[in-house]
Amino acid sequence: MTDLKVTLIRSVAHRLPNQKKIVKALGLGRINSSVVLPDNAATRGALLKIAHLISVEEINK
Repeated sequence: MTDLKVTLIRSVAHRLPNQKKIVKALGLGRINSSVVLPDNAATRGALLKIAHLISVEEINK
């Protein structure tokens, strides 16, 4: 089972409203905040929309 550790590395200020909603829905708040998410198609799709704002690491359980 693999999870993804997602870290917000750039600000969402002055971004498209859709991108702001995705960041908030993933549970990311401030810069350098991190969250562990399951590795599935829905998560991957959301991460692709905000790939320029985040860094992603795989975590093996």
